[in-house]
Amino acid sequence: MVSPLKVEIVNPFVVAASEVLESELGAQAERGNLRLQMSACTTDEVTALVGVTGAVNGMVLYSMSRSTALRIVSRLMGQPFGDLDDLAQSGIGELGNVITGRAGVLLSEAGFPSNISPPALIVGTGTIVTTIDLNRLVFPLATDVGSLEVQVVLKAE
Repeated sequence: MVSPLKVEIVNPFVVAASEVLESELGAQAERGNLRLQMSACTTDEVTALVGVTGAVNGMVLYSMSRSTALRIVSRLMGQPFGDLDDLAQSGIGELGNVITGRAGVLLSEAGFPSNISPPALIVGTGTIVTTIDLNRLVFPLATDVGSLEVQVVLKAE
């Protein structure tokens, strides 16, 4: 069972991810079940990582397959992308940045004022992103351009 505090911290990301994907991609985002993940390894090919500091600290990871990343960035930029070049990588990083920024506003409204760091992009599976003693609360989002997974690794200060 997820504690009430965890739900207060995770819910802004659920809302923000759905809102941003729907507004930016014009695609309905269907959320899957929230689950706890203990592994420190990335399992998808492309992961945008955004740090969060303030009343909550940690990071949020947005993971997807390479093909989903290319379809997302193609729709975002209004042009086809066949390769995960610098511009495509920037687009995926910016998507993570926009979702986390929107979640930051919602966190602040819920009494957890926070700041975000510029996004970083991890390309390749099996990369270890250590979260020390923090578990990941994970939820998948399915859209018409593919599925992505949001991993919230935050603790309240």
